[in-house]
Amino acid sequence: MRSSGNLLKIAVLCGVASLAHAQADAPQASNATTAVLATAPAPVQPPPRERSWRIGAAFGYGERTNPLIQSDDIPVIVDVDIAWFGKRWFFDNGDVGYTLFDRPSSTTSLVARVNDDRVFFGKTNTRYVNFAYAGNGVTVAFTPPPPGTPGAGSQNPPPVQVNPPGRDYAIEAGVESLIDGDWGSAELRAFHDVSGTHGGYELSAHYSRRWTAGRLSIAPTVGFSYKSAQMNDYYWGVHANEASNALPEYHAGAGVNFEGGLVTNYYLTRHLRFALSVNYERLADEIAASPLAEDDYVIAYFSGFAWTF
Repeated sequence: MRSSGNLLKIAVLCGVASLAHAQADAPQASNATTAVLATAPAPVQPPPRERSWRIGAAFGYGERTNPLIQSDDIPVIVDVDIAWFGKRWFFDNGDVGYTLFDRPSSTTSLVARVNDDRVFFGKTNTRYVNFAYAGNGVTVAFTPPPPGTPGAGSQNPPPVQVNPPGRDYAIEAGVESLIDGDWGSAELRAFHDVSGTHGGYELSAHYSRRWTAGRLSIAPTVGFSYKSAQMNDYYWGVHANEASNALPEYHAGAGVNFEGGLVTNYYLTRHLRFALSVNYERLADEIAASPLAEDDYVIAYFSGFAWTF
């Protein structure tokens, strides 16, 4: 049992198991004086084999809001689903893992992934502003320009360049447990930075329940993620060498993000379906209070047609 790990996935693509068939001819026995037909028992069908590959793509339109200041929202036009599952090893949309325990109702694996907080820092724009940005609408005063410099003696301070700092991707490793039953399904994950980028860790838990009615399926999801102070401060803190009048120094502590979402699919054929998904994430107070944060939430949505090969 294995489901996709990424919260920022907005569209869910499902593989269809192929059936293996075997045929055997019934042996016959004959005698010179008496012809006797010996009928062999029906051949035993092997159990269905799971597909090793899961490949799909969704085409439509969606967006993920960007809470980072001076940044654009992230559009989603095509969402690709690529996964491979071996006996123990697997690749699932960027996650690489090794299954330790695989039972009918639970799976536990070691997983390596790339942290997705960095994606917000890839859509930034440098702008000039006439006010100090300190997050959540709080402003700080500029130091008056020295006499004889541009803007000296004027009521308004000179424009200041605001350029959000850059952040690197982090490779994280940890443990993932997937559990399901008649009550729904749960995902428990614990990851720690192994690349030396932020040195922090993240703990998360999510619960979902799927209902089906004919061709329609609906699956609401709720969950939370606890992020350590090292992780939050690396991505959302303003470090001493980055601080300015527009971006005062700030150190982010540990915090909990809460989220809820809904995934709906209407199957048109065996391979084609219409998909609609929406997800709301409330950022931790320690993140929302950062001078780098313009919003205290992230909203993601997508609608379009999904095809599973």
